[in-house]
Amino acid sequence: MDKLQYLGLLGGCLVCTVPLEFVYGFRVWRSPARLVRALGPVICFFVLWDLFGIHRRNWWFNDAYVTGIELPGSIPIEEIAFFIVIPAAAISGYEAVRASLGKSRDG
Repeated sequence: MDKLQYLGLLGGCLVCTVPLEFVYGFRVWRSPARLVRALGPVICFFVLWDLFGIHRRNWWFNDAYVTGIELPGSIPIEEIAFFIVIPAAAISGYEAVRASLGKSRDG
């Protein structure tokens, strides 16, 4: 069960933020092309950063808490999911707070 902790935390973020799509009607997850354009450069940068850190042995991922599914360069699949889920969840949360406070996109 420990091997699913990282994925479980990411799943919890999704469970909390995906319903906001339907409550407030914004389209963070339902506009995948926009999400890819927004997150793509950041994901590329941080994947390279991770590869550099792993290669230099500055950090590693504890095998007890990841599934063992890795991309080339020893990056766990959970780490890639992190780079997608957490920023999208943050955007969803931000939009929900702004909508609940009655703020428009223009200010």
